[in-house]
Amino acid sequence: MHTRNIGGIEVSAIGLGGMPLSVGGRPDRERGLATVRAALDAGITFIDTADAYSQGAEDFGHNEELIAEAVRGHDVLISTKGGHTRTADGGWALDGRPEYLKAACEASLRRLGVEAIGLYHFHRPDPAVPTAESVGALRELLDEGKIRLAAVSNFDPGQIREANEVLGGRLAAVQNQFSPVFRSSEPELELCAAEGIAFLPWSPLGGIGKAGDLGGGLAPFKAVADDRGVSPQQVALAWMLAKSDRVVPIPGSSRPESIQDSARAADLVLTADELDALG
Repeated sequence: MHTRNIGGIEVSAIGLGGMPLSVGGRPDRERGLATVRAALDAGITFIDTADAYSQGAEDFGHNEELIAEAVRGHDVLISTKGGHTRTADGGWALDGRPEYLKAACEASLRRLGVEAIGLYHFHRPDPAVPTAESVGALRELLDEGKIRLAAVSNFDPGQIREANEVLGGRLAAVQNQFSPVFRSSEPELELCAAEGIAFLPWSPLGGIGKAGDLGGGLAPFKAVADDRGVSPQQVALAWMLAKSDRVVPIPGSSRPESIQDSARAADLVLTADELDALG
């Protein structure tokens, strides 16, 4: 497995996004554990989770607990997040108050069974709380040694710059949605590349289902995949990796076979002509 760097820590070039293992039509626990362990067997050493990855408020923290059980005894960088909450009816809400984020971090430490969280994200800006105050909580968690690296998610370029300033230049990563059909985070990707901050695309395979007819803007991805004898998903991930050496995609998966396929994208090097065709 080829590697990339997040805040000075070497990780696999492809990570695993844990959300599908706990949200919506999630798999049973054994298949969830098998999926994470298949990722480890494929050489993946970076796994992304969040306290809010659950069916709702009643099983809040489900994904963190599942990931913790699956990776026990393995040397991996776990990324988790705080600032999203779940409602009793399965909805989503926000809480960016510093006191909430500190309490959320403590709860994540307990669920993950670690003394310090490897990479901790403020999950999403809360319009009711100034960004500097929310990110200031991460700065304090860093200074206290509760987290090793600080990150933000779903931030625009201005918010990224502000967060890095509040953190004293210690912003390690930004996690935003980015895929062949969702490219509006290109400015954030480019900013991270310029500043040496890791960019972690979430839902990197959004719009690309099982291999089949992929029309419109996805047709070139299927054409390259057919020519190379690989899946369109691998082509999409390889395309992202070629954007910058700061990019570490985190495809979600609920089946061992799908994360093993995604992991193989780390070895797929696209030609200049192929990259031109993909846009």
